[in-house]
Amino acid sequence: MTNDHDGVRELLAAWAVGALPPADARAVPLHLADCETCAAEAERLRATVRLLDGTPGPDTGASGAPGDPRDGTARAGQGRGGRERAGEGRGGRERVGEGRGGRERVGEGRGGRERAGGGLGGADGVLASALRSRRARTPGVAPHAAPYAAAVAGLQALVRELPGRWGTPVVHDWDAHATVAHLVAADEHLAVALGVGARLPASRIPAGTPAAHAWELRTADAIAHEHARTPEETVATWAAQAADLLATPEARDASLAARAATVMGLRLPVADHFVIRAFEAWIHADDIGRALGIAVPPPPDEHLEQLVRLAVRILGLALHDAPPVLVEVTGTAPGTGWVLGSDAEPVAAELTLDPVDFCLLVGGRYSPDEVPRGLTGDERAARNVLATAASLAWL
Repeated sequence: MTNDHDGVRELLAAWAVGALPPADARAVPLHLADCETCAAEAERLRATVRLLDGTPGPDTGASGAPGDPRDGTARAGQGRGGRERAGEGRGGRERVGEGRGGRERVGEGRGGRERAGGGLGGADGVLASALRSRRARTPGVAPHAAPYAAAVAGLQALVRELPGRWGTPVVHDWDAHATVAHLVAADEHLAVALGVGARLPASRIPAGTPAAHAWELRTADAIAHEHARTPEETVATWAAQAADLLATPEARDASLAARAATVMGLRLPVADHFVIRAFEAWIHADDIGRALGIAVPPPPDEHLEQLVRLAVRILGLALHDAPPVLVEVTGTAPGTGWVLGSDAEPVAAELTLDPVDFCLLVGGRYSPDEVPRGLTGDERAARNVLATAASLAWL
């Protein structure tokens, strides 16, 4: 390890989450003992990790000083097990399939695919605690950024189970290592928009390249770059960037996050972009968990509702001329439903979906035919809504 500020900075996020490679486990604390600049940065990252872990106050390290960044240790947060909801259909409606309803079922996965149960960090273990305990326990982070903070904390808990299994195929043609590398590239768009420096080398993408293709090229470059590094280094880069995002003024001030920004071709309030980051981090954590047979619980109810509401807004824009359908997502605020489609026609159908199933559909993890739903009325109009929702997936 180089003993300069830049060399140490590359490793600080790994130090903050207790994931330093063995060769650096002694060198980093020694450098921090002599370098006030690096020690201050290390404490800032440690403080962010404490927020994500739900730790209520400064931790006491081996040195005996609260929050001393030179002790070389990190504490893992423990949270309360959360309430699990079973999905319910409504009487008098056709019910197709069976939703997960926030409940992890042993031996059954999305669309009837077999799912390994429990495993390390199962539904009642550390991952459940890491995800379900992140309700109002992230002081300093505004509500719009809380789902992202929770998703980051959950993925940080999950990657601790990955040594020796980083090459496991996960989604698309990515292994677990590549999936985290993809998240570095995906979060980078918002990070750069908020003034956070990029942590990956720039890609040479010709001017005028369509946005979707440019994103594919950037993802491929990020994965190739990170596959030349160790998984621990990739996790450190991702964690450091996430910490920087959560330390921006926009993550802590709702008024600042109300301004619009164009990120990955979407012009939305910055607050919505934080929710999108949460959506993607959770989806890919779920992908990794499924590949490894580790149950990853859904986001807490209040975070899940934020994901649902944003997805409904974007879906509504895509369906503005379609035959109108009343869409009700169970588990959101009582009496909440959205009529999506043309306002010049009567409602043609009514759809009812579980919030987790709805998010997995929008995230591309369900096909329109396999997603569990309640349906009355015009089946063609309802299926158009489901197909449009699935077509929005970019994850």
